[in-house]
Amino acid sequence: MQNRVKYMLIILSLLLGGGEIWRRLVMLAVPDFHLVGLIAFGILFAACLVSLVGIALFKNGWLRWPLALLLAAGSMMVDGYQWAVNDFMSYESFVTMVQSAGDLGSALEQQGVALLLAGGKALLLLIGVGMKPRGANGLVTRAAKAVALPVLLGLSVLLFFRGGEGGSALPSSHGGASLAMLYVYDMATTGKGPRQKVTLKPGAARRTSDIVLIVDESIAGAYLDINSAAGVYSGLLPDEGEAGEAGESEAGPKPPIHNFGLATSITHCSVGSNVVLRFGGTRDNYRETIRTGPSIWAYAKAAGLGTIYIDAQRTGGRYQNQMDDAERKLIDVWDQFDEVPVVDRDHAVADRLAGYLADDVPQLILINKVGGHFPVSDKFPMSHARYQPMLKRGKFADVTDMATPDDLDGSADNWRLYRNSYRNTLLWSVGGFFDRLFSYEAIGDATILYTSDHGQSFHERGGGGEATHCTPAPNIEEGVVPLVVIGDRGDAERNQRWAEAAAAGKDQRSHYRIFPTMLGLMGYAPQDIAPLYGPDLFAVEPEPFSFNTRFNARLGSEPSWLHVPLDDIARPPLSDYRAKPVADPK
Repeated sequence: MQNRVKYMLIILSLLLGGGEIWRRLVMLAVPDFHLVGLIAFGILFAACLVSLVGIALFKNGWLRWPLALLLAAGSMMVDGYQWAVNDFMSYESFVTMVQSAGDLGSALEQQGVALLLAGGKALLLLIGVGMKPRGANGLVTRAAKAVALPVLLGLSVLLFFRGGEGGSALPSSHGGASLAMLYVYDMATTGKGPRQKVTLKPGAARRTSDIVLIVDESIAGAYLDINSAAGVYSGLLPDEGEAGEAGESEAGPKPPIHNFGLATSITHCSVGSNVVLRFGGTRDNYRETIRTGPSIWAYAKAAGLGTIYIDAQRTGGRYQNQMDDAERKLIDVWDQFDEVPVVDRDHAVADRLAGYLADDVPQLILINKVGGHFPVSDKFPMSHARYQPMLKRGKFADVTDMATPDDLDGSADNWRLYRNSYRNTLLWSVGGFFDRLFSYEAIGDATILYTSDHGQSFHERGGGGEATHCTPAPNIEEGVVPLVVIGDRGDAERNQRWAEAAAAGKDQRSHYRIFPTMLGLMGYAPQDIAPLYGPDLFAVEPEPFSFNTRFNARLGSEPSWLHVPLDDIARPPLSDYRAKPVADPK
């Protein structure tokens, strides 16, 4: 009887994963029939089943229960991810999830149903494997127990040689446990080394004004008016009588604005892009640089600048994007907005930034805005609901990110609603942000670099799917972002250089140019910077117009670069909306 209950629990947990198995079989059979792939998948799946049963039949509780915990934990991680994002978990996804562990509270709050179901399935597996087996000591039983651990370890070895790929739709217990073992090995062999000290020497003339890097969140470069005729008001066009469209007013002329057009991001997920923007690196050396290189904060300190981090996304002092205590020690001022509603945080950032720009203290200021990450239905006030029809509101008012994309069902009509809510979000969080910032009379002679961590795809060409970015097989728009330089109001010569650089580099540059540009602004010599971090925005050398779709390239795999043909980038469809005038909330 006990064995019957034990096997029933294990079978039930496997049946709950039937959706992923069916999806994998369809992928291998439609539109092209992959016989070899189907056979290989069947053999691997059967081997994992035998291994699972073999582990469940171990007599020694001291071995069986720890393995049951490992398998249950692996099951919950894989199923929780797959049921939340409706896609298979790869090693890239696994690493990104582990690196985002600081957002676990938000994930529990926003993906509670999916994680609860995954937890229930994992609990069934834990009890089923952990229960003490009775009898059953025949030849088949002994064979299953003999191959149980070799299969589990063998799957890890197989995934290692495949760069972490190949476990899709296998029992989540074995897939998750194998990915976890790979990650432990990966960290033990290629984890963070000791951070190098700054060896470059800044010039004798110290900078007297601020350097600001604004990293917006999930801004599709082609959806702004600076890059598309049908784009949303950004506040970044030259003064041509359009000020105030986002509901704010200006006190005077805008500072000089140099638009580099569309640029490619580091990668199509937040963590990777933000890490490289803070630690630098080229396409060839970024993996080593982010492990052991000095941060942008360290370079700023060495150049005599103060350091300020403004984080509109997290609260309570929580870190994100692989920040840690060592990095935190290099930051003089750490601003978050615990008491500010999510919809108002970007405007609070503008107010806080304006204060720092007017304090006559030279500083490096790095900002992570709330921006346009899903959910977008509540990221703007009704006064800015210009683009309609749009998504229903009221469900995600206190959410910065991490939730599913506003209950998307993947249909064309639903994507139309999403794109309009996204436009309204941009109108408020980009156009309104810059209108508010420029409304301050005294923002100094700072140099402000503006970009986004990654772009987004909104299925403008049709097709199914509910994801906007960070997908296993990304669309090109996921890596296309805006790139703008603002300021240097008091330096006519440098403004001319910026204008020439923007004209020469329009629609041709990438995130990789930002770190060396900031070092140059701090006073470090370009000839010293380039060998370590590549050319800056002033340099005329061409570069690939591509982004990294395998940022966490480990286990013998190499980064994978997706080229972005400019003419293929989807533009905002005019047929989406009926534009309404924006009311001035004042």
